[in-house]
Amino acid sequence: MSKSDNRIQSMIEAFRERFQAMPAAMAVGPGRVNLIGEHTDYNDGYVLPVALKRDVRVIFRPRTDRRVRLYSVEYDGWYEFDLDGMAYNSDILWSNYVQGVAWALQEAGLQLTGMDAVISGNVPKGSGLSSSAALEIATAHAFIHGSQQEHKLSGPQVAQAAQRAENAFVGVNCGIMDQFISMLGQENHALLIDCRSLDYQLIPFPEAAALVIGNTKASRSLAGSAYNQRRQECEAGVARLQTVLPGIQALRDVSSEQLEAHKDLLEPVVYRRCRHVVGENERVLQTVAALQRGDLAEVGRFMNISHDSLRTDYEVSSDALNVMVDAMRSAPGCYGARLTGAGFGGCAVALMEPGAEQGVADIIYDKYPKVTNIWPEVYTTRASSGAYTQVLTGDE
Repeated sequence: MSKSDNRIQSMIEAFRERFQAMPAAMAVGPGRVNLIGEHTDYNDGYVLPVALKRDVRVIFRPRTDRRVRLYSVEYDGWYEFDLDGMAYNSDILWSNYVQGVAWALQEAGLQLTGMDAVISGNVPKGSGLSSSAALEIATAHAFIHGSQQEHKLSGPQVAQAAQRAENAFVGVNCGIMDQFISMLGQENHALLIDCRSLDYQLIPFPEAAALVIGNTKASRSLAGSAYNQRRQECEAGVARLQTVLPGIQALRDVSSEQLEAHKDLLEPVVYRRCRHVVGENERVLQTVAALQRGDLAEVGRFMNISHDSLRTDYEVSSDALNVMVDAMRSAPGCYGARLTGAGFGGCAVALMEPGAEQGVADIIYDKYPKVTNIWPEVYTTRASSGAYTQVLTGDE
């Protein structure tokens, strides 16, 4: 029996124990890692994430009333609410993601029914791999399937509802990337997302290429305030550049050549922030072209440049992330490595030759703790499929 089968079985047993019944189905929402395109989303730019083999799962049974009863395996906790009486709970934070999704789906016009559900995930929390979006998308699939509302919303519309849940109900100002890739990812593909138009394109990702993720396990205490500051600096850059480039709406509309021609208009710090975003948008499209050619060495080179830009121009890396990336780059078979996510902690990702995964893991476990005094976690993944719902027959 595979690890995945073991997870399903243990969740079914948990459901039977808590609800004295058999579940009807399982909804799965994967986490994600962003290959390249960091801090471009709120500048109307491009991102290139892949779905992970790690996911959040909701095993559930529809109810005939409007009651929702939840049990979280990881938190060993219960939460119940009514679909006609949802309210933010400051004590049981995980419940707000489920409530928020139900609220957003109903706001989008879906007629939901209640459910009994067990929730469990193996996407590390607070690591920049988007466990929140994985929970939102799995929850959305469960509500939609259990309420027989399939085909009422498109995949992008479900992703947007999940984003609205996190923005308006949970109160986290996230972009659309995480929910989009969790919903729309496909096996052995990355997803190029235009964060302005929400157009997206599946980009073939070599099946042989491996992604190794190093979790620094370091605190991300600066991430919130610095994130808001970076957004303000980008907006200040756009406002100044609009005086000579009146057609632009966001940094996405600025080329590297235009930025260099008008750099004297910008404060030095604002210029560096803009240089990262403008260059990063260009790197995403260059990376897509390299993937389409099958040129993994070039993909790795762009990943390296991206990290160096995030470290020096955008200043969102950290000592722990830099140590992790340096360890990855020193491993035989590493094409390139970079931080992934907002920064200041969390994870880095390396693109590896086939068969080199254990070697880079060994180097990380050797080098990283000696410098940081923190024991990391290392995960190997390939580009995985997006969310799905599986009917449970009793044969799992």
